[in-house]
This record gives sequence, C-alpha cells and structure tokens, in this order.
Amino acid sequence: MKERISYQELPNGLYESLKHVQHFLDQNDLSPTLKGLIKMRVSQINSCAYCIDMHYKEAVHAGETPLRLISLTAWREAPYYSAKEEAVLEFAEMLTHLPAEQHSDGIHDKLKTHFSQAEIAMLTLEVIQINSWNRLVRSFGLIAGKYEIHESSKN
Repeated sequence: MKERISYQELPNGLYESLKHVQHFLDQNDLSPTLKGLIKMRVSQINSCAYCIDMHYKEAVHAGETPLRLISLTAWREAPYYSAKEEAVLEFAEMLTHLPAEQHSDGIHDKLKTHFSQAEIAMLTLEVIQINSWNRLVRSFGLIAGKYEIHESSKN
C-alpha cells in the first residue's frame, strides 16, 4: 500500500473542518470507553487498518483491555460487554452499514434505556465522525502501524 494523498496535498480547510467536529466530540460527556469502542468497531467494519492501529493503541493507553478490543468483532458472543455497551455497538454497526430496509426504532428504544436524547444525538455524531475519518484515511492511503500515542492525541 502507498500513500495516495498526503496531508500537505489536502485542500485548505478539509482537515481543519474534521478536527473542529472532532474537538466538539472530544469535549462531550460521553464515556471515553464508549467512544473508544465505537471507534474500534466502526474502523473494523470499514477495514481501516490505520484507524484500527490508532484506536487500539489509544484505548490500551487509556486503560482498555486488549481482550475486549480484539473481541469486538464477536461482541455478541463475548460476556464482557455491558448492556449499555452492547446497545452502543449495535447502534454503531447499524448506522455504519445503514441498511435501507431496516428501521432504527428498535435500537433507539434500547439506547433510550441508557441514554438521553441529547446523548443519543452525540453517539450518532461519534459514529458519523469515525466513518468519515475511516473513509478519508482509506481513500488517502495512510500507512498503518506508524501511529504513536501523544498525550494531546484524541482522533
């Protein structure tokens, strides 16, 4: 794999616009653990190796267990996710795949048992944002495995 579009070749404002939304999300009150699970699971679905590398390293650095992270592809079979986390993972998968024939009423009913309407709106934006990052990174061809943790990193 090779890098197809470098950071220096991006149109002015593209990266800054995504970072602005990311900063907004980083400031919300949703659990960092939930955010990390969303980022990992959506990145797995989208086969974004760079983002999987990044979010795995960030989650472990923040205290998440490798077992829970590597088991995300089979979260329905694993006993170590809470009902709240399972609802979020189901929602992230549904919103990422966005099947035209599927209503989201059922998953919203599950989410409402754990979250307010405002929190569900923030969860929605979290899923949208990581999907955007995944698609840009895959299109641009960023090389996986080189990501390093920096205390100010929260992508």
